Amino acid sequence: MGEVAATMKIMPEGVDTDLDDLKIRLEAVLPEGASIFGSEIEPVAFGLKALKLVVLVGDLEGGTEPVEEAFAAVPGVESVQVTELGRPV
Repeated sequence: MGEVAATMKIMPEGVDTDLDDLKIRLEAVLPEGASIFGSEIEPVAFGLKALKLVVLVGDLEGGTEPVEEAFAAVPGVESVQVTELGRPV
């Protein structure tokens, strides 16, 4: 089994959402076998910032769906979007 690196863009519910706290809460709900490989905060517009995470997941059936569903259920998350998939380097 190999690993897939999925870059995910997590949009918070508002400009006042603490992205550092949000990242901690997202790490806490990661499904077994998934891990965060990297992160950055990306300005979007009008003070709104997105949290971009690179998540390593096994290349099993279902792919990133369990991670996306877990992240979407976290309070403070408006949306989760996979922006890139590839092999970790």
